[in-house]
Amino acid sequence: MPNLLVSLYSTELADLKRKADDVGVSIRPALPPELHLIVSWVRERFSENWASEVAVAFSRQPVACLIAVEAGKLLGFACYDTTARGFFGPTGVDPDARGKGIGLALFSACLQAMKTLGHAYAFIGDAGPVDFYSKTAGATIIPALDKGIYEGMLRSAPK
Repeated sequence: MPNLLVSLYSTELADLKRKADDVGVSIRPALPPELHLIVSWVRERFSENWASEVAVAFSRQPVACLIAVEAGKLLGFACYDTTARGFFGPTGVDPDARGKGIGLALFSACLQAMKTLGHAYAFIGDAGPVDFYSKTAGATIIPALDKGIYEGMLRSAPK
């Protein structure tokens, strides 16, 4: 999967924010006492690697993990500045809550947070839905012959 680059000063981000404002769930920064709940939730639904990155997001100031909550239930998460400064991700939405724009809203809120913190660009490493990121934020593929920062990364053995 390729790495992508997003300009945080693109006019497409204003359109993205307008679309994200209509989602109807609360998007907010995660709170430190929620660390164990969110890390467990991510581990159960996604992967141990992503759970590790969420834990790193909690070590940042401000906490670099945003969550989507509705009626006291966690529906999704998105992190930034975890694998490396300026990186967006990981991000995920509960399978039962997909298709409602929650991922879009989390993505938009993270990009806005990164811009507020002084980033001019966001990197999306090992991007899965390339078309989604290109269409919603004007992300472009970074030409590279290797996996960049992920080259040689240790991974858990399959169970």
